[in-house]
Amino acid sequence: MTAQITFFPVGNGDMTLIEVADGQTKILIDVNIRDAADDPDDDTFDAGTSLRKRLPRDKNGRPYVDAFLLSHPDQDHCNGLRKHFWLGSPADYPDDKKKDGEKRIMIREIWSSPLVFRRAGKDHPLCDDAKAFTAEARRRVQVNRDKKFSAVAEGDRILILGEDEDGKTDDLGPILVRVDEEVDRINWKKNAYFRARLLAPLPKGDDETEEVLSKNHSSTILNIQLAADKDHPDGCRFLTAGDAEVAIWERLWAKHKRHPEMLQYDLLLTPHHCSWHSLSYDSWSEEHEQAVVSSDARSALSQTRLGTVLVASSDPIKDDDNDPPCYGAKKEYEGIARAAKGTFVCTGEYPSTSAPAPLEFAIGEDGVTLRPAKQPASPAKSLKPAAVVSGLTFPDRPVVPNKPAGFA
Repeated sequence: MTAQITFFPVGNGDMTLIEVADGQTKILIDVNIRDAADDPDDDTFDAGTSLRKRLPRDKNGRPYVDAFLLSHPDQDHCNGLRKHFWLGSPADYPDDKKKDGEKRIMIREIWSSPLVFRRAGKDHPLCDDAKAFTAEARRRVQVNRDKKFSAVAEGDRILILGEDEDGKTDDLGPILVRVDEEVDRINWKKNAYFRARLLAPLPKGDDETEEVLSKNHSSTILNIQLAADKDHPDGCRFLTAGDAEVAIWERLWAKHKRHPEMLQYDLLLTPHHCSWHSLSYDSWSEEHEQAVVSSDARSALSQTRLGTVLVASSDPIKDDDNDPPCYGAKKEYEGIARAAKGTFVCTGEYPSTSAPAPLEFAIGEDGVTLRPAKQPASPAKSLKPAAVVSGLTFPDRPVVPNKPAGFA
């Protein structure tokens, strides 16, 4: 089987599905299923239906994901969660008698960062979907505590990403992943085709205030390593970072510049929907080309491998004052891609702005390959040494001598 990463065209929002090379395991990162998609007279992309077509069913006929990560609680990252997913005890699931397309999606394991939610809640009220997610995460934590982290059933499982403040997660050792630690299990099961390193949220630095670490600086950041198959464990490194902005990237570069492989990637979801503020403290709309790029933030986001792909999950990017998506950020990311002989692509523009379709990338021994649009079941085409798929060029990534299997 081939690993695959799908980016859904959901406007200025994120929704990413990872399909692991074991041919069974699915991980969903963020969700933005907009109400307009349910209107037959509206041309908004129907992300809910598109997602369901890619998901397996359990013995009860319930669609499910093995894990769901909410990077941070902005509405454009959790929109549609209550409507399309079951949040509650699996024993209380109410949709068994509904038609397949109406059944809510089961989440076998939640991945959640309490620090992200705590920082967001102080100054930014949570939307209803975020509140529902928080309640479900707390329910699952309590179930795990009550069962002493043993024999916890699917649908009650949770993985806590990062330590909370004041020791609130000190007793959660079996389900806690600390910053800089790796995780190689999904839905409590070790998976030989997957590993990920938690890079953020970072605790407050000595010279920082919680105001600086706003909700957008407190997104969960993972560098995910996906195997192409059992013989190629380092098929792709996927860096996903929610809405993390410039201050966090500066800190990550200061922390990892002596070991930049911690930030190295083949595929980057450009943070905050291609926002200028992931690269600069200045305002693009006010200063345009005179706005100063943070060299440290850009360095953190430039740790590419040859033939890298950078994806903006956003509306079409125009040469205007919008941010996000920002035209200036697009030009910076295109420069990063060009230096690595790679490519930049926007979900709102592929294959066209009038009819965007999911961006599907297959992970093979040669790296990342874009599948043809509107043909999700078709096999990936070989790109040796280069090929053009729907107008995009992706050069082959050579094998790096002595390439390590992990991040260390």
